[in-house]
This record gives sequence, C-alpha cells and structure tokens, in this order.
Amino acid sequence: MGHTSILAPSVQELAKQGITKVPKQYLQPNQDPIVVSNTTSLPQIPIINFDKLLCEDATELEKLDHACKEWGFFQLINHGVNPSLVENVKIRVEQFFNLPVEEKKKFWQTPKELQGFGQAYIRSEEEKLIWGDMFYIKTLPMYSRNPHLIPSIPQPFRDNLENYSLELNKLCVTIIEFLSKALKIKPNELLDLFEEGSQSMRMNYYPPCPQPEQVIGLDPHSDATVLTILLEVNDIQGLQIKKDGMWIPINPISDAFVVNVGDTLEILTNGIYRSIEHRATVNSVKERISMATFQNPYMGGYIGPTPSLVTPESPALFKTIAAADYLKAHLSSKIQGKSFLDNFRIHKEIHD
Repeated sequence: MGHTSILAPSVQELAKQGITKVPKQYLQPNQDPIVVSNTTSLPQIPIINFDKLLCEDATELEKLDHACKEWGFFQLINHGVNPSLVENVKIRVEQFFNLPVEEKKKFWQTPKELQGFGQAYIRSEEEKLIWGDMFYIKTLPMYSRNPHLIPSIPQPFRDNLENYSLELNKLCVTIIEFLSKALKIKPNELLDLFEEGSQSMRMNYYPPCPQPEQVIGLDPHSDATVLTILLEVNDIQGLQIKKDGMWIPINPISDAFVVNVGDTLEILTNGIYRSIEHRATVNSVKERISMATFQNPYMGGYIGPTPSLVTPESPALFKTIAAADYLKAHLSSKIQGKSFLDNFRIHKEIHD
C-alpha cells in the first residue's frame, strides 16, 4: 500500500482521563442532529429469520429480497453460528480493548500499515478525528494476513477469531446463495466470485464522550464490501442508517447479526440491491463495542454488473473494473457518503 497514514492517539485512553471538554481535533459539530427523541415510532430495519430461509420459506426469501432493495440492511436471527463461539468472541473483544496500553502498543498501526489498533486513513495533521478506536485485520485469504498481528493475539481469543472467521465466511456464502435465488440468476454467477473471497475484520471501541453531539464515532459512509456482517458486542445503540433522508437508529437484537449490502453488491446486482449510508454515534454514559466482518470477492477478479442482470431494458449502470484497482481506489479515497460508488457509475448522455 503506497499511502502513508498519520497515527492517531487512543481515544479510549483520552476518555479515561475524565476530560469534560473534547479536544479540538475531534470536534465535528456540523453533523445532522444525533439526538433521536422517540425511537419507538421510527421504522425499524427488517428482521430476517435464517432458519426459515434454510427451510426454503418463500415468504422469508421475499422479505430478504425486499430488505436488500429497500433498506440495504437487515438483522439476521437464528443465523446458526455457534452461540458459545459468538459469546466468547464478544468477551474477548472487550478484553482485548481493555489490555494495558503497553500491551496494545505491540499491535499499533505503523504509518504504512492500516492493520492494527488506531484509526483509518488520516492524511493530515489538520484532519478531524473520529471518537473511537479500531483494531483492523485482514483474515482471508491466509496470504493477505499481516504475519505479526494474528499470531500475537493472546489465546484463547486467537482460536476464537479463526473459528469465527471461517463461520462467517460460510454464512456469507449461504446468504449469497439465497440472494442469487431471489434475483433468479444462475447459482454460480455470484458464488464463483467467492471461491477465494477476501475477508477482513474491524473491531470498534467508542468510549463515552462528555459532548456526544459534538463528535462522531464513524462518519456517514457506505461500505465498499459485498456484505458486512456486524456483531454488536455489548448491545449499546449507536449505529444509525439513512432512510428517506432521516437517520434511523438501529436497536440491536441480542444474538442477531446486523447485515448490510455494500457498494460491491450494488455494482454486482446492477443497482437492484443498494448500499446505504450509515454512521456511528456515541453517548455520554457507556462505551459501545462492535465488530464488523467485511466480505469481498476474489481480489484477482473483476467487479461489474452480473451479465444476466444486464438486459436491453436494464443496461449496465456501472463500469467493470479489476477488483484490485477498485480496492486501491477505495483505500485512497476520503470516505464521504456514497461518493466513492459514484466514480463507477456509467453516466448516460441525455439527448433531447
């Protein structure tokens, strides 16, 4: 990776000092208002029962299709990933963030390496920082891993992570199979891209903040992925999605995954399924911990609209581009809403 990132201090450590005012570099007061007065009256993202999908329940498949078209987000219940594994991952992620600073330094990012503890893509000293720490690792394929990071993660967390990585990869493939059914395309058109798919994980720690409405945990963005599978580690609300111009908070269901459509899936489905802007907000009382698993296609292939979804009636809306170039472009762009995806749209000339 050619770019160099400036290393960020730990927000977790900053918050521990009991500050009452937020340092200037974190102040981002010009956000859409964070405060949600009455969450009960707001629409909630669809809940998909994975068990029912496995039993070939046609209504559930329609619900999944609708969720990806209209919401770009859903909560997946009965997902079949071993509950004790998920429970262990939650406990260990929290312990990992609470390691002594000296221990954490071994895992800190370097200016040329995004993997490790820190923040993503800081290019200048003036740049605003988010109110959160992350720990980012590439997990699959094996050769994309940083040779120092995963082997240094303490046991039993390391084994939990290995198992979780494989389980989520399998879950992703099964979801793609159901989406292929819903789209009525040949089973392998999308699946072939995942033969050697790539996966990475981002653990997030958003400490409480004395001025929560003046900061942001994660700026509004859509994911560059095919699918993102989010585990809410401590069930604290903070994730919000943009629907019909409104920011809607997601109330995490215990034991569910929050799954969302990424930009790559929007391209692959030629705009049928849509990636949605979302952001992370923080509160003044309690930290929020989450863990996102990003699933992507084979990095040696191409990303473009799936051939059978391109017809004279629905021509290609996106260019086809080498997956590696797509990823490179994403890593070097500033994350702002869905602006990244716009670079790949085919803009038709309009003639009178």
